[in-house]
Amino acid sequence: MSLTQAPSPVRPKVLVARRIFPEGLARLEEHCEIDYNDQIHPLSNAELANRLADKQGALVTGSEQVGTQALSQASQLQIISNIAVGFNNFDVAALNAKHVFGTNTPDVLTDTTADMAFALLMATARRVCETEHWLRAGHWQNWELGGMLGVDVHHSTMGIIGMGRIGQAIAKRGLGFGMNILYHNRTQLDAATEQACQAQYVALETLLRQADHVVLVMPYSAASHHLIGREQLALMRPTATLINIARGGIVDDAALIEALQKKVIFAAGLDVYEGEPKLNPGFLTVPNVVLTPHIGSATAKTRHGMMNLAIDNLLAGLAGKRPPNLINPEIWKA
Repeated sequence: MSLTQAPSPVRPKVLVARRIFPEGLARLEEHCEIDYNDQIHPLSNAELANRLADKQGALVTGSEQVGTQALSQASQLQIISNIAVGFNNFDVAALNAKHVFGTNTPDVLTDTTADMAFALLMATARRVCETEHWLRAGHWQNWELGGMLGVDVHHSTMGIIGMGRIGQAIAKRGLGFGMNILYHNRTQLDAATEQACQAQYVALETLLRQADHVVLVMPYSAASHHLIGREQLALMRPTATLINIARGGIVDDAALIEALQKKVIFAAGLDVYEGEPKLNPGFLTVPNVVLTPHIGSATAKTRHGMMNLAIDNLLAGLAGKRPPNLINPEIWKA
């Protein structure tokens, strides 16, 4: 280096905790020194803690558990960016204690996830997966008037539990099917939003008793753990379906399996599970459940959008700017 040449600026060290699209990695490498976990499996808590020890930033997914253990050695960490709208994998109190910013990726996946909810609802109500398996097994011989009867979606009542952006998008899709929309939320929506969704606010018990299709869209927290258990399932109609695109743990999976076995409800459609990626094997023994592996946001456009928004958040935080989607703004000081 010549005597007049300025030294190169120090590039922040960033952990990319899971495989991402190549263009995202290239974008990060323009600004940061990257420690890249080129795998589809999440890092263990111990390995995550070890690799965060010398980092200023990190890009993680909803499967990495960011809490006291993961942050234990992270003396230089400034920001952790989640490639997910939910952030129940973040211990916000632990982030605040370390003065580490956390971010998520809202909005970009709203419509795609709402589409998935409706896909599960339709497949569950009309027994799409069950009948496909039956057909593949060679059972179809003759048309039967009473064979493989499902339940109607059109002009039925849909009950949405959790009426944020995604819940509202699901409600508007339901209107196209002439559905009556009920909802339950921590707080009632303003009148204009209710009117736009043509949705009626009701108590949880009322929703469970009256809805033909119950859709779960709320975030997971200690308060929502096993919100739907044996008692709540018993309130539902025997012709009702339950759709969960929210988070595992909101439903008591063991209680749901029992309800499906005993035909307490007609069927369920699930994209999320307790303890995922582990699956309660009881689900594999009941035909009246549609199972997908947490793919609510899985379209190419949306997953690229989530990655890029997470990178936007990360680079903003590393540059000393307020990230666009800060989940713990209480520690921000402009």
